[in-house]
Amino acid sequence: MFDENTQGTVFNIQKFSLHDGPGIRTIVFLKGCYLSCKWCSNPESQKFTPSVMFEKKQCVGCGNCVRSCPQAAISMEGSNRVDHDKCVGCGTCASVCPTGALSMTGKTMTVKEVLDDVCKDAVHYRRSSGGLTLSGGEPLAQPDFVEALLRSAKARGLHTAMETTGIASPAVLERVIPLLDVVLLDIKTFYSKQHEKYTGLANDVVLKNALTISKLAKNLSIRVPLIPEFNADEQSIKAIATFASYLDNVTRLHILPYHNFGQSKYSLLEQDYYYEGFKTPPQNDIEKFKGIVESLGIECVIGG
Repeated sequence: MFDENTQGTVFNIQKFSLHDGPGIRTIVFLKGCYLSCKWCSNPESQKFTPSVMFEKKQCVGCGNCVRSCPQAAISMEGSNRVDHDKCVGCGTCASVCPTGALSMTGKTMTVKEVLDDVCKDAVHYRRSSGGLTLSGGEPLAQPDFVEALLRSAKARGLHTAMETTGIASPAVLERVIPLLDVVLLDIKTFYSKQHEKYTGLANDVVLKNALTISKLAKNLSIRVPLIPEFNADEQSIKAIATFASYLDNVTRLHILPYHNFGQSKYSLLEQDYYYEGFKTPPQNDIEKFKGIVESLGIECVIGG
């Protein structure tokens, strides 16, 4: 059984996507992630609670936010307006900001609220063999909400997919993975120390869980973000592809070339962007990496 009143924290619902699963899809982005990847295009997803974003150009210095914050997490002094370690995401500051310089990302929603919105486009899913994709953040970090969401989605006849790092307990994987028609599993590198240096966490759990997920999944795609300085080299791609060749139910491997589309969000969160100035790997290199994957008998797609 599932309860459509189960609540979770959502930070975006993106409609009419042609990526992240087959057909026309709605992507529901959930807050919270165990990793802090240096290239993350959704840094606002990393905290589990709603996050305050600050647009400096919009600020008129009225001080309403400072006076209203119950956590004393806002200051007009220093380099940052918001102390994100103190902030609990209550949204009081944003509610009293007259210019919208402070805004919130992330809100609590019920399964019913999410799916009522998703199902507004059901006709497009039927015509294109599309459906619902869960993303983040890490969806598996909200297991009760995700399980209820997927069970309700299946009851409404929706095709289901999920983007995931695979970081979860075995019990959560057994609850969630069988409810998905497609699993899009990130494997960023095969090398644990490299993974820890650039994401904040070693990848032992990721690789171990990949084996479990591949046995539970109906249809598994491996996704590799191609990141300069991190894994955009022949050795790294060959190691990932070799590992993928030992997994069950893998239909293809996607190479996702680096982009800086999320860079502006870092300034809104008053954070430095590590990859500023880096460029997408050359097309010749990308094609070479594609050839390495295909040489191991795995279909390779460039892009989502």
